[in-house]
Amino acid sequence: MHRWVTSPAVRYISTSKRVIADLWSGGRGKMLLAIAFGWFLSISVRMIYPALLPHLRGTYDLTLTTAGLLLTVLWIAYACGQLPGGILADWAGERLLLIASSLLAATMLALVVVADSTIVLFLATALFGAGTALYGVSRFTILDDIYPDQLGTATGVTMAAGDVGNAVMPPAAGFIAVAMAWQYGFGFAVPLFLLAAVGLWTTLPRRKRAATPLSEYLALDDVVPTLSHPIVLRGTVLLVLWSVIMQAFIGFYPTYLIDVKELSVRVATVLFGLFFALGILMKPIAGRAYDGIGVRAPLLVIMSTAGLALVALPFVGEVWPFVLLTVLASSLLGFETIVISDLTRRLPDGTRGTNLGALRTVYIGLGALSPVLFGAVADRGHFDEAFLGVAVLAGVVVLIVFASIDY
Repeated sequence: MHRWVTSPAVRYISTSKRVIADLWSGGRGKMLLAIAFGWFLSISVRMIYPALLPHLRGTYDLTLTTAGLLLTVLWIAYACGQLPGGILADWAGERLLLIASSLLAATMLALVVVADSTIVLFLATALFGAGTALYGVSRFTILDDIYPDQLGTATGVTMAAGDVGNAVMPPAAGFIAVAMAWQYGFGFAVPLFLLAAVGLWTTLPRRKRAATPLSEYLALDDVVPTLSHPIVLRGTVLLVLWSVIMQAFIGFYPTYLIDVKELSVRVATVLFGLFFALGILMKPIAGRAYDGIGVRAPLLVIMSTAGLALVALPFVGEVWPFVLLTVLASSLLGFETIVISDLTRRLPDGTRGTNLGALRTVYIGLGALSPVLFGAVADRGHFDEAFLGVAVLAGVVVLIVFASIDY
């Protein structure tokens, strides 16, 4: 009598098919695709700015400092828009906010294209950042309603869509800018945002506006007690540290490879694209790990792996080791998926969007300051030491997670 043995690969494929079937069941697949496509655009078009910065500098005669300020304005506006976005999501419903975000992003991006002065460029960029911020909170809270038992997996799929955009959209915009004009490098995304709005309108369920007056949400009575809860506070600290590490790494990795390691611009760009491309796999895997085994073990693996990569960066000089280190560093892309999924489930119903918006304002805003500090250290000839300092922060994260017995 023969005994059939199922190989790990076959079991993995079988499990993956079941997961996909469950995500797609009950009409939820179309909702997930619409939300994921909107996020694909929301994050990746923000990443177009660094790719087209040389063209913007030439058109508006921007100095490096002013060009850097433009990126800071974009990300600070995105951070500041998180709390209002969360409040409005609780009051008016996520569907309306997601659609409004896509329409506002399309409008402001069109204004960037036709801007005839530096002031208009900065204003449109700030409003674009604030508009995309409306998407940030609502996509998490609506997924919790749609996938109460698979929030981590659904969140991972959605965030992986953003990494597809980060890997594809900036190079595409750069190619279009060179072939035609930089305005088309932004402009081609405008109809895509409109398409996203239509998809969200037709797939997401309508929700009645909350009976509670908006003024009560604006009072923020529940925010401080919720965010002061030890578990939520710890999650916020972890996200702040992660954001500091991420913003420093993605802000300076290509420059470090070119200026310090003397790699070509093409190789550095490919490695940077590889980092985000790996997130296409990393985030769903991280989400599935959270759904299956919880928070602690996946976070320890993720940050330990990334920390080793950051420590090793100053000590290698050839291309292939950098490929390996880029792969290891890409584990960072799964961290937020797990922590945000866990925090979203812990936040109270009714004010979940408000609390999540406040939380995201804190960690995204503080993380946006790290490139300034990192750059100041690097400007003084301590580029290697700056990456080692970021590696130390990764070690701090590992210690916090390891000491968290309730994870």
